[in-house]
Amino acid sequence: METQYLQLLRSIINTGSPKVTRNGDVLSKFGTQLHCDLADGFPLLTTKKMFWRGIVEELSWFLRGSTNVQELREKKVHIWDGNSNDRDYDAGPVYGFQWRHFGAEYTDCHADYTGQGVDQVTHIIRLINTNPTSRRMVLSAWCPSQQEQMCLPPCHVMYQFYVEDDGRLSCMMTQRSADVFLGLPFNIASTALLTSLLAHQTGRTPGHLWINIGDAHIYQEHVAACQQQLARDAFPLSTISIQRPTDDNLWSFDVNDVVLMNYESQRSIKAPMKA
Repeated sequence: METQYLQLLRSIINTGSPKVTRNGDVLSKFGTQLHCDLADGFPLLTTKKMFWRGIVEELSWFLRGSTNVQELREKKVHIWDGNSNDRDYDAGPVYGFQWRHFGAEYTDCHADYTGQGVDQVTHIIRLINTNPTSRRMVLSAWCPSQQEQMCLPPCHVMYQFYVEDDGRLSCMMTQRSADVFLGLPFNIASTALLTSLLAHQTGRTPGHLWINIGDAHIYQEHVAACQQQLARDAFPLSTISIQRPTDDNLWSFDVNDVVLMNYESQRSIKAPMKA
């Protein structure tokens, strides 16, 4: 997938449409797709060093149903700081809330929502175990009625899971908007990790990963960083090992439950985040 990702970077820089957006000038393409077989390795980019711990901590935060950005800040993960309320670090009813409590009324990030709304993750695990041919294994974060309460409408809006003929668990993630330099590499790795966790939880192995992107864009401030990355050579893919009991629920998943192995990368490349 890294080769496809680099090709997307190059394609947007060379032929993307210039647009003026709410937070800056971009080069944009609409309707792209990336694909990999997770049996070939874990798709964590190697042409720049990735913040692996941040990827894991964010996914753990989602799975807990939390919207309290302070929980991430206490673990020195600041990727949500620019999108949340600076006073109380409440992200609003974003990903985790929709994943675990879809349809519940949102008050604030400190409320207890236990038993409220639809727990989509639990429902998907149940379907994988009891009805693996179901076409309804869909995880949605898109809730129009609550977008005004969100610090930012969700970018990765839908995940659909699929049990292959060989029993492996595949995932197709749909993303309405992608900051291709900063956000997309995070989203790719996070989706691969979520798929791997659900596969492990249900006694399966990970299958194929598809990433569908609506508006794939590069901010003008990121073009030089993209060109720096494009000049680099990639390393072989890493692998992960999930080391947690399957009789424990996913809400307790944390950074100690997954081990990243054989990860070698080029140096990190800094670029400003566009909130």
